Amino acid sequence: MILIVGGEGSGKRTFAKSLGYREEDMADGCLDDRPVIFHTERMVFQAPERAGLLYEDLLKKEVVICNEVGSGVIPMEQRERQGREAVGRLCVQLAARADAVVRMVCGIPSVIKGKLS
Repeated sequence: MILIVGGEGSGKRTFAKSLGYREEDMADGCLDDRPVIFHTERMVFQAPERAGLLYEDLLKKEVVICNEVGSGVIPMEQRERQGREAVGRLCVQLAARADAVVRMVCGIPSVIKGKLS
């Protein structure tokens, strides 16, 4: 599995397309049979207390794309803070098991773990 993380609009999906995936291969925040999922953070924010239940299913994907949500201003709302914490912890778990981790900044990929074939 390849984990791609980065800020909103940083080029994560464009990078996944450069790996040979098409838009039709990408599921928008839902678990289905497509090999790529993006907006993983939205799934977590729906039920932060259940984020751990997504882990095994996400490991089965070829590519998991997630917005980084841990930088910046800390939200005042407890639910938002819980969601942010859950996204971060899930990404830590996924990164530990991923074959490769790529961080996108301004459309530029930085491979921070593994190698891309």
